Amino acid sequence: MRTAYSVDVVRAAERDLMARLPEGALMQRAAAGLAVACAELLGRVYGSRVVLLVGSGDNGGDALYAGARLARRGAGVRAVLLSPDRAHAGGLAALRAAGGRVSGDALADIERADLVVDGIVGIGGTGGLRPEAARLAEAARQSLVVSVDLPSGVDADTGEVAGEAVRADATVTFGAYKPGLLIDPAREYAGALRLVDIGLELPGDATAEALQYADVAELLPRPTAESDKYRRGVVGVVAGSARYPGAAVLAVSGALRGGAGAVRYVGPAADAVLAQFPETLVHAGPPSKAGRVQSWVIGPGIGDDGDAMADVLDSDVPVLVDADGLRFLDPARVRGRGAPTLLTPHAGEAAALLGTDRADVEASRLRSVRELAERYGATALLKGSTTLVADPAGGPVRANPTGTGWLATAGSGDVLSGLTGSLLATGLPAREAAAVGAYLHGLAARLAATPDGAPILATDVAGALGAAWRDVSRH
Repeated sequence: MRTAYSVDVVRAAERDLMARLPEGALMQRAAAGLAVACAELLGRVYGSRVVLLVGSGDNGGDALYAGARLARRGAGVRAVLLSPDRAHAGGLAALRAAGGRVSGDALADIERADLVVDGIVGIGGTGGLRPEAARLAEAARQSLVVSVDLPSGVDADTGEVAGEAVRADATVTFGAYKPGLLIDPAREYAGALRLVDIGLELPGDATAEALQYADVAELLPRPTAESDKYRRGVVGVVAGSARYPGAAVLAVSGALRGGAGAVRYVGPAADAVLAQFPETLVHAGPPSKAGRVQSWVIGPGIGDDGDAMADVLDSDVPVLVDADGLRFLDPARVRGRGAPTLLTPHAGEAAALLGTDRADVEASRLRSVRELAERYGATALLKGSTTLVADPAGGPVRANPTGTGWLATAGSGDVLSGLTGSLLATGLPAREAAAVGAYLHGLAARLAATPDGAPILATDVAGALGAAWRDVSRH
C-alpha cells in the first residue's frame, strides 16, 4: 500500500525525529537517497552534467547536498540559485567543497545538462511557479528531470496545480508519499515515484492511499469447495434501452468477470445480452420481481427509466449507480437507505451532482470526491485520470494507480460498473469493491493495449479482465 500523508502530519513527524538526531542528520539521509536515485537514472555518474535548480529552503538544501555527493563521484554539477541570499548555507558549502559550482549562465547550463534536479519549492509551497522559476522549468523539459520531494508548483496536500509547475520524469520523496503524488492533475507532473525511508514515525490518519498488487490479491474473492453459484453471490444489472442496448451487454460483460456466481439482467436488451452471454439470467422487470440478488448495478444506458431506479433503491442490498441512473438521485433518498450505495460518476456527472462545472471537479478531484461522499452518504468513485474512491465515513481516499488513457473509450465505464457491482455481490464492502474494481479495470486496459499503439475498445478491456485477475493473483 502506498500511503500518503498531509504536509502538517509529515512536518510534525520530521520535527519529532529531528529532536532525537544530530543536527543536519535528517537532511543528509534525504540527500543520500536522492543522490542514489539520480545516479541510477544517469547510469554513469562520472563525466555527467548535472544542474541543480535551488530554491530557498530545505528542499534546496537537499538538492545541494545530493549534488555534492554526485560531484564527489565525478559529475560536473552546477547550481542555479533562484534566491542566492537565501540558499541553504551548509548545502552550498558542501557543493563547493566537492567541486561543484554556482552557475553563471543558467539556460546554457540547463541546455547542456544530462540531469536537472528540481529543488525549487518544497512541500509547503502554494500556487504556481514564479516567472523566473517557470522559465527555468520550461527549459529543463528537454533534459531528464528529477524533483525533490514533489514537483515544484504543485499542491502537496490536494494534487491541484494552480499555475506553472515542473514536469518531472521522476520524483524522489522522503519519509512518506504526499497526496499530490497520487492524485491528478499533480500526479501527471510527478513521473515515476521513489520513496526514501528517512525513519519517520507516522500516525494512522493518512489522507490518501493507493492499493498495490499484494493488497488487491488479498481482497480478491475466491470460491471455496463449498461454493455454488448462489453462495458466490448474484449481481443484478439494470442497464440498456432500445437506443443503447450495447450498454447492457458491456455492463453484463464486466459483471460476469467480477467474481459473482451469477448475473441477473433486467431490461429491454435481453436478446442482445443472451446473444453474447447465454449464461446470463434475464427478466423483463421490474427489478424487485427478478429474483434474489446480493447487489444491484443500475444506470448504464437506461435513458429515462426512473421507475426502475426507485425500485432498486428500495432494495436492502448494496446498489451501484452509474451513468443515466445518476440523474435520478436525491441525496436524502440515498442517505436514507439501509444498505450501502456506491456512486460512480465521471467528472461531468459529478459536476451535475455537486452543482458545479466539470473544470472545477477536474482541478479539485480530492475535494470533489469527498464532497460527493458526504453529500449523498454514499461511497463515491470519481472516474478519471486518477480514479478516486471516498467513503462516507471518512478515512483515506483511495487513488487508483493503474489508470491509463486507453480507458478513454466509449463503454469502458459500463464494464467498470458491472465488474464493481459483481465484487459487491461477493461481499466486499463498497470501498473495497470500488478500489479493486478500478484497479482491475485499469490493469485490463493496460494488458489489452497493443505494443504498436493500436486503439482498443471497451470489449477489449472486458476481455482482458481475466488476464488482469490472473496477473494480480500471481503476486
